[in-house]
Amino acid sequence: MSKKTNTLLFILGATVLNVLVMALCFMLLLFIYARLLAPLLPETVQAWGLPLILIGSMALSFVLYRIILKQLVKRVTMEKYFAPLFSWKKRS
Repeated sequence: MSKKTNTLLFILGATVLNVLVMALCFMLLLFIYARLLAPLLPETVQAWGLPLILIGSMALSFVLYRIILKQLVKRVTMEKYFAPLFSWKKRS
């Protein structure tokens, strides 16, 4: 496969991975919230739980995604397998 094909497949795979990680983080945070925190809070405050869980799962998935990518970059020579997304060629 060419470098451009590898790059496209990597971007698609990384996007799917990020969505799955976010969904898992959302379910985990929702489970923790429903079991531990929601019974202790008044009903007026419970309504804020879902938006905060969504934002928290986005932030947590971003952090986990960055950690996974840093580990991948340490192990794989990216220039060998992937084409750059943007080429910075000078125009004449």
